[in-house]
Amino acid sequence: MTASTPHSADASGADGDPPPGGPAPDAAGAVAEEDGGGPGAGRATAADATDAAEAVEAPEAGAPGPDVTGGTPGSGTAETGSEDPGADPNPAGGGTEGTGGEAQAELAAQRALRERIARRKAERGGPVDSGAKLSGQAADLLAAVRAVESGTSSGSDFFDDAPAATAPRPAAAAPRPTVPRAAPAAPRRTPPEALEAVRALLARGGAPEGLAGAVAETLGDGAAGLLAEDPWLVLSVPGVRPEQADAFARALLGPGCGPEDERRAAALVAWLLERAAAHGHTVQEVSAVRTGLTGLGVPDEDAAVAAAVEAGAALVLQDGTTVDAAEEPEEAHPTAPEDRPPVPVLLGLDRYAMAEESLADGLARLVRTGPSDTWEGPDLVRAAAGSGLVVHTGGEAARAEPVALVAGARERGLRALVAVHSRSGCRRLGPQGGAVTVADLLSGAAGPGRDEDGALALDLLAVLDAPLLDVESAAALVEALPDGCRLVLSGDPHVLGAAGAGRVFADLLAAGVCPRVDSRLPDPGPLGELVSGIGIGELNQVNTPGKEIAVVPVREAAEAVHRTVQLVADSVPRAIGVPADRTQVLTVGHGGPAGTRALNTALKQHFNPGPGRFGGFDPGDRVTLAEAPGRTVTATVVSASPEGLRLDGEGGAVTVPRDRVASLLRHGWAMTVHQAAGMRWPAVVVVLPGDAAAGLSRPWVYTAFGRAERHLSVVQGVDRALPGAVAEVAAEPRRTRLGVLLRGLLAEPSAS
Repeated sequence: MTASTPHSADASGADGDPPPGGPAPDAAGAVAEEDGGGPGAGRATAADATDAAEAVEAPEAGAPGPDVTGGTPGSGTAETGSEDPGADPNPAGGGTEGTGGEAQAELAAQRALRERIARRKAERGGPVDSGAKLSGQAADLLAAVRAVESGTSSGSDFFDDAPAATAPRPAAAAPRPTVPRAAPAAPRRTPPEALEAVRALLARGGAPEGLAGAVAETLGDGAAGLLAEDPWLVLSVPGVRPEQADAFARALLGPGCGPEDERRAAALVAWLLERAAAHGHTVQEVSAVRTGLTGLGVPDEDAAVAAAVEAGAALVLQDGTTVDAAEEPEEAHPTAPEDRPPVPVLLGLDRYAMAEESLADGLARLVRTGPSDTWEGPDLVRAAAGSGLVVHTGGEAARAEPVALVAGARERGLRALVAVHSRSGCRRLGPQGGAVTVADLLSGAAGPGRDEDGALALDLLAVLDAPLLDVESAAALVEALPDGCRLVLSGDPHVLGAAGAGRVFADLLAAGVCPRVDSRLPDPGPLGELVSGIGIGELNQVNTPGKEIAVVPVREAAEAVHRTVQLVADSVPRAIGVPADRTQVLTVGHGGPAGTRALNTALKQHFNPGPGRFGGFDPGDRVTLAEAPGRTVTATVVSASPEGLRLDGEGGAVTVPRDRVASLLRHGWAMTVHQAAGMRWPAVVVVLPGDAAAGLSRPWVYTAFGRAERHLSVVQGVDRALPGAVAEVAAEPRRTRLGVLLRGLLAEPSAS
């Protein structure tokens, strides 16, 4: 990219509208997976390979490069229709949590929430049947919502008396708990008797018994008892839909359960908020939740929202954009109180609300306790010398700047480290960079370990790929940094955002509460020129003297699959010199006739045909392992054993347990762009069949094309939709509170 003209706009959109944890279970309770070596996949013919190779031949010196804006004249758009036109932001596909400590912490938080809800229900005693019978905070909320909706109140009065949702701030001198350095947590094993109890309950409710593992992981060892009391808790299991939960509840509770049941209301509100979180939102306006409830057969949406708050399934939050009138000077508002804009009534899940508030507290702490040194050097060095928090923007080439900052800090005797999103990022920086992944740093599997107070033993941390930080990971990272530590968050603001909730990097850029350094170091060559133009909304033709870019027009999805196999197997290795195992295929989604499933079937048939002896996989298969939502590792299947499937990848050797294979693994010759976040390959083939047009946006195209280091082939079937998306389709806005919270905290006088 050309970093001299940075943009701070949110580039964190998510494509499509997948369920929070991936596709819904099929009749067998398992997520549909690729089937190796499907019939009809075929191998490329010699003539076809020659045709494809010609597409990557270089033009004459000085001649215009290939046109990626619309294919060749007459190239059509495939009328194929995709079952999954949008990219799935949860790479596992099955929605099962990953194998690391981060996933285990997430599960523990969910179980704690359910236990708290159960306690609050027991304390309350009776059910809430309708809005007329609400009392306490729930009745206040219902009244406030209706007043705001009718325009008779701004909603401020409700927040004056509502319990504070902000997590308590620890005192500056409070000791941190000692956290020993440990290896990543092993996958949690549910006791056989607990799993059998869940299976029996699912069978009694007419649900697939194969769902038992996911239910036990989400709800804990007491899942059977929790579900027997509240069948709608099954909605918290990734992939389960409301109509399935309703059928399950009717089977268990009989005709006595109805749409007005408060348990149903709480579960549906939480489900809607989880769906919103899958698209990056940490909060939703109450009006949006009410709209979502309208189509779910809820008789009184306001009462349902209030009941969910009363049950503890959702929190009432204040946006903070409007200050309470009692705390403002009168001249701040020349208009009458009734003419002032209303305070938005927001709802959120406590896990995201607390993470966002904890993150704001931690960032404010770093700003306030940061150093005030003076170092000579480039802009980034000078900014980091005198501030505890710095944001740095730039493309792939600009990553060298924070790496150099860390090296210089080490020479000054500071404990400094580079953290990246993926193991691919560690590889690209080389052993001299000494980089670790954020996940390994937090788990203790890599990095300096913890000091005697439990904080990371660091004086400076530079986090690359910062746009990929979701709010929970960012909060855990910032909480682990000691007072006085310097934190540099570096990344490209144009790429797709985090797979999880939040837009941490974009919020920090917009908040303007710390020094910002925009790199002037552009990405080199034709690929850098192409991607830089996309970042500002222009899809330009560029000269490609070294065959850096090729366009292969196609008319239908079947042709797109066929041409993709040719490119990977023959054209790119022969014309560019990049072997097939260093070429990655990227597309918009998993489903459809040219999604990852169809492409992987064809590529497996060509490169490693086999019956899929172990859960659809054979030794030699190229796979992706979802360590956690938004964190994917590429690997190769080595062998199978009674314990599971053995893989070898950038993260080293790993064994995936037999019962986790279907949920954690996909074939990996082709993957979605969300799965490819933070990774790059020497050659990339981006597949855009006609039915992919609806899933395109500028951040998606920017991210997809930017994964290529030496060569990019575009299998182009979307015609003019590609330049249209680059010019006109921005990232999907995310509703968050981090910027507001952070500005409010730093506007307050620091505690003495």
